[in-house]
Amino acid sequence: MSMDITQRDEAEQTARWNGAAGQAWVDTRAVLDELFKPFEKLLVDAVVTEHAQHVLDVGCGTGATTLAVARRLGAQGSDTQGRSVGVDLSEPMVMDARVRAEQEGSRASFVLADAQEHAFEPATFDMVISRFGVMFFNDSVKAFTNLRRAAREDAALRFIAWRGPAENPFMTTAERAAAPFMPDMPARRPDEPGQFAFADADRVRRVLEESGWAGIDIRPVDVTCALPERELVRYFTRLGPLGLVLREADERTRTHIIETVRAAFDPYTRGAEVRFTAACWTVGARASAT
Repeated sequence: MSMDITQRDEAEQTARWNGAAGQAWVDTRAVLDELFKPFEKLLVDAVVTEHAQHVLDVGCGTGATTLAVARRLGAQGSDTQGRSVGVDLSEPMVMDARVRAEQEGSRASFVLADAQEHAFEPATFDMVISRFGVMFFNDSVKAFTNLRRAAREDAALRFIAWRGPAENPFMTTAERAAAPFMPDMPARRPDEPGQFAFADADRVRRVLEESGWAGIDIRPVDVTCALPERELVRYFTRLGPLGLVLREADERTRTHIIETVRAAFDPYTRGAEVRFTAACWTVGARASAT
């Protein structure tokens, strides 16, 4: 990939997450936090198992996992104060996370930066975690090399990423249902940064091996997730490719698309609740000796 293309992709990611997409995540934060609570628990439990004290949460978004880790570190009551640090390039989300931390009286802190480029203090963290935050790097090897520099030798890495779209039909329901009305809707490409960029476990392994991580352990995990049915329309109209396209549709087209897409979610609706299975990878590794 040429430097020009890489820089353009980086600029697009930054603009997206500092614009409408980032604000949409802030606006739907409560629903998303509840939706992905099972993954937050998996990561917090991993921190506890590792006895980690200095934790970096990559792509922290509005801070739910970072704050949960800080709570757990504070509850351990050790003589050394733990640190829970979140990093994200989305200013709306980081600002929201900082407000949450202040309201909660949390010792969690948040860095507004691209984790691929940010000059972290070397050998600082004894664990690096992420909940769906590492699939958006334009140069994954560069990013994980940078995270390796921020980690102490033998530090643990644990992140959760989506498997492929075929195993996660819920996640593409909206765009598939809207496709006849939206011929210009951009198609997802498996080789580009995005939700399913880490669907190929072999690729994930290569990325980590090339960036200084060892003891790589990649396992499938299937988790039942749920959200209130009353939040469903807001969920699919604000988030993902459809959310971006709908803002430019006229009112009549928009209404028709929303009705069509809502009907496509009927197989997942059980009364007042929408339920689906999230097919993901849980990925573990260790920072190898430099």
